[in-house]
Amino acid sequence: MPRDVAPAEVMLKDVFGFDAFRPGQGEIVEAVAQGRNVLAIMPTGGGKSLCFQLPALMRQGVTVVISPLIALMRDQVRGLREAGVAAGALTSGNTEEETDAVFRALQDGSLKLLYLAPERLASGGAQRMLAQANVSLIAVDEAHCVSQWGYDFRPDYLRIGELRRALDVPLAAFTATADAETQAEIVTRLFGGDAPQTFLRGFDRPNIHLAFQPKDSPRKQIMAFADARRGQAGIVYCGTRAKTEGIARALREDGHEATHYHGGMEADDRRAVEERFATEDGLIVCATIAFGMGVDKPDIRWVAHADLPKSIEAYYQEIGRAGRDGAPAETMTLYGPEDIRLRRSQIDEGLAPPERRAADHGRLNALLGLAEALGCRRQVLLAYFGEAAEPCGHCDLCDTPPKTFDGTEAVRMALSAALRTGENFGAGHLIDILLGNETDKVSQRGHDKLPTFGVGKSLKRGQWQAVFRQMMGRDLIRPDGERHGALVMTDAALPILRGEQTIALRHDLVDRATDRRPAVRAMVSDEDAPLLSALKAKRRALAEAARVPAYVIFPDRTLIEIAERKPDSLDALARINGVGAKKLERYGAEFLSVVTGAHEQPHPARRKLAAKGAGGIYDALMEAQAGYVRGADGTEKPLSCSAGQLAKLAEMRPTDEAGLARVLDERRVDRFGQAFLDVLRVAD
Repeated sequence: MPRDVAPAEVMLKDVFGFDAFRPGQGEIVEAVAQGRNVLAIMPTGGGKSLCFQLPALMRQGVTVVISPLIALMRDQVRGLREAGVAAGALTSGNTEEETDAVFRALQDGSLKLLYLAPERLASGGAQRMLAQANVSLIAVDEAHCVSQWGYDFRPDYLRIGELRRALDVPLAAFTATADAETQAEIVTRLFGGDAPQTFLRGFDRPNIHLAFQPKDSPRKQIMAFADARRGQAGIVYCGTRAKTEGIARALREDGHEATHYHGGMEADDRRAVEERFATEDGLIVCATIAFGMGVDKPDIRWVAHADLPKSIEAYYQEIGRAGRDGAPAETMTLYGPEDIRLRRSQIDEGLAPPERRAADHGRLNALLGLAEALGCRRQVLLAYFGEAAEPCGHCDLCDTPPKTFDGTEAVRMALSAALRTGENFGAGHLIDILLGNETDKVSQRGHDKLPTFGVGKSLKRGQWQAVFRQMMGRDLIRPDGERHGALVMTDAALPILRGEQTIALRHDLVDRATDRRPAVRAMVSDEDAPLLSALKAKRRALAEAARVPAYVIFPDRTLIEIAERKPDSLDALARINGVGAKKLERYGAEFLSVVTGAHEQPHPARRKLAAKGAGGIYDALMEAQAGYVRGADGTEKPLSCSAGQLAKLAEMRPTDEAGLARVLDERRVDRFGQAFLDVLRVAD
């Protein structure tokens, strides 16, 4: 750094008017000013922008700031110019005069900060311009947008690493929300795997009060929350565009200053809302997640969620828009079973690979765990991001600790129902078993003969749903994306199943639960919903490949009928309404594979054995294996043999362990050996 440049502390006061850095800012500013590659993870409101704006003034040349929103760029440029800093932005919202002024400042070397949207990097002209502009630093705001499977992914962020290499300058990346997986992705994509100096400045926002409520007349709950904070600026996040308009209208009718914001509005109308929110006191904006990223309004006093957010990262990012001035702020998040069903189906219907869908289900489980926590919410939230904390005394559960009860017996019943049905079913079917409901599906599968049939009649259906939600929130069971949402036990549940641990559940959530149907009728039953999600995912993939709307492949009513009737052959599929000869020929096998993957079908190896008279032995081996997949006592890690191994045993018919060992490894001989030999000796 040149000797004649004022020390950072002096410039901090002279330019920005601050007497001292906030905790952690000083060392980040120093590292960026010295030209080191930096990744800084700082809480919203922690002063991220200063950590690249001040070094930009301390370094020669121009600093390029990649930022995702025009509104954010305009706010920061306006603030910098007011402080006497030469800053400009090149955006689609510029006037011709504004763009000309930026280019002149670049050419004469007076510009210190140039703000660009990531999409502009796709232009070859932009690359050439930056190559000639004496760029000395790249700063990336909202760096989590580079995560390809994150909740806020922006494809053009992937070009930033290429730009860094082309300009050969240091890069500083900033975000408020990044778990370990996202941090690793940032390092790979922006820094090419070269580890930057990383600053983790904590995720805690102690001035924000955290609260969750199960949905119970949700519009009334939102109205009551807003009424208690009348005259204060707030955001209501909604899951649909229609809901933003409806709640905004209801708030206005109740005397609030309120408006709506969503991606379906014209650009000029969205900018007008952004301008009103930035300048008016006490305005409430009811919005989808299209609104908020980069909102620079410091005095937002509350954030409410009318629907469950997508993930715990999205939740943290959205509530972080409140109280950026450090003054007290409040949040309230509503959630219900229909939210959980929607979020699950969005994950299952996406085109992400299975491991990514599993990770997304895990993130949703973490959010459910926060929603149905037993103790301090801040401890649960910070633990997700790898931070330990004492009880905060400043969340709804610290204010009024929930009553709990020993839920060990109920949890063990639920786990037993899942295990005894091969971990192949969702909560709806398992609850029917526990309640002793003789539905057609229960009877057809013989599940009315299980020891767990009817053992849970002391709880109502809604109460069992609350138990299952808490089990998912505690990560005792997870939906298996490969089996269309079937609930699978995790290792965390084993000590409870073995009787080695007890578990407490929240009384209020179970007592409050009812059997009331959701206001919007589900398209199919709970039991068929996972298969419908899988069919819609297949339809989406085929539609995108063919570049046609999804309904052109098959309309919803056809997929619903497939999910309910579950055809097991092309002939059966042809009898479904909407499946004509051409579509059967073109798409039949694709959709049939989804259905037959959801329900066990004869393996090709099994069909070959039929001609050799060994099909029955194969079936008997499969049945014997099913009883020992989790060991004799049902508590060991899952283990099974491949269809090919079982086919070899059925064909060879060994009668001792030495014969088994020619096909199976030692672990499988130990687990299944005696049961298989009993089958094979009878067959022989």
